[in-house]
Amino acid sequence: MHSVQINAFGKPWEVVETVTLPDPGAPGSAEIIIDMEFSPINPSDLVLMRGLYGVKPKLPAPVGTEGVARVVKIGADVAGLKEGDRVLFPRGTSTWLTRSKVKADHLFALPANADPQQLSMLMVNPPTAYLMLTEYVALKKGDWVIQSAGNSAVGRAVIAIAKTMGVHTVSVVRRPELVEELKKLGADVVLVEGPDLAKRVAEATGKAKIMLALDSVGGPGLMPLNDCLANGGTLVAYGVMSGGPGPFFTAPNIFRDLTLRGFWLLNWFNRNSPERQIEVQKRMANWIADGTINTPVEATYTLDHSAAAISHAAKGTGKILFKGS
Repeated sequence: MHSVQINAFGKPWEVVETVTLPDPGAPGSAEIIIDMEFSPINPSDLVLMRGLYGVKPKLPAPVGTEGVARVVKIGADVAGLKEGDRVLFPRGTSTWLTRSKVKADHLFALPANADPQQLSMLMVNPPTAYLMLTEYVALKKGDWVIQSAGNSAVGRAVIAIAKTMGVHTVSVVRRPELVEELKKLGADVVLVEGPDLAKRVAEATGKAKIMLALDSVGGPGLMPLNDCLANGGTLVAYGVMSGGPGPFFTAPNIFRDLTLRGFWLLNWFNRNSPERQIEVQKRMANWIADGTINTPVEATYTLDHSAAAISHAAKGTGKILFKGS
């Protein structure tokens, strides 16, 4: 069977390779055997390959952080699952491989009617959007949220989830052609980044009091987003897509009582019980099943074309998935 791994840190498309591994064999009494159906290439995977992520695996290292799989064999003591069920890969399991032997603890059958490509992206981006919307500011119906990278997978999930909450969104994008696309998804205001962002946001929202901003870009764009917040507001930073630092002035945060927080999903997992994690995952699965959350997929690749897949994903033009054979 195939597995994707890295042997060094560097340019992701140069350090990745596909290797052949033996079949994992029969499951233990509390284990299951799963075949990968789809697994996305996330920005965090690329950051890890460059050696810049919050954790640095020992090399050589298998990669892939989330995905959906079919159960093909079940251990004697496993309850609540059957062969043919779709399940998420357990957290902490490498996902870019054909077949895996995993513990069945805390796994559950996903909705049978849901798109497996969308389910493969359930573990990271939708929970990130949901938790940032619900765990930092007590938003009410009619409130506003502003975000950068509104066309990203997290950005699209923020738009969809905020809509179910009755919360309005301002999404900042880099390309004018994205404006109408995001409005069709339900975004209330979509603006292209540039000068006088705070002024344009105030005009578009009727000078709404914005208490929550979400940023995945960092760099020079962080301060303009910060300027859009009302006094006492919170900016949650969850990514560094810009790849570098930018100006961030302390004085406005002091005098306007603004808060800057960082969000990393791994920290949330470490703080919360398996029961809470499953609760959030099931909520996301239901939203995927009914079409509330949907991320466009640009292309899929088999595992034996790992370098091409990673190179495509690094261009940032759309979501790329690995698919099982």
